[in-house]
Amino acid sequence: MRRLFWLTMGVTIGVLVVRKLSQTAEKLTPQSMAGNLADGLRELADAIGDFGADVRAAMVEREEELRAGTGLDAPLPDSSQVELPSRRGAHAADS
Repeated sequence: MRRLFWLTMGVTIGVLVVRKLSQTAEKLTPQSMAGNLADGLRELADAIGDFGADVRAAMVEREEELRAGTGLDAPLPDSSQVELPSRRGAHAADS
């Protein structure tokens, strides 16, 4: 009975080791490595895209803060509210 237990245990461990080695060998094939590299590059591109989107959102938010702080978004006055100097007056003063 003891020998049968150890034989079964040895066969089970052997099968598990062979399966693990087969999986590792499968991962080291050129096709598998290329697939892993492609997946990694795709994840990197997604991360860069997400970073770019975050930067653009922060830029828009900061630009709104700056415009509000400097008054650049204030409405322009009507032409009736602004009096521009005439050209004739400017030349007469120069003479």
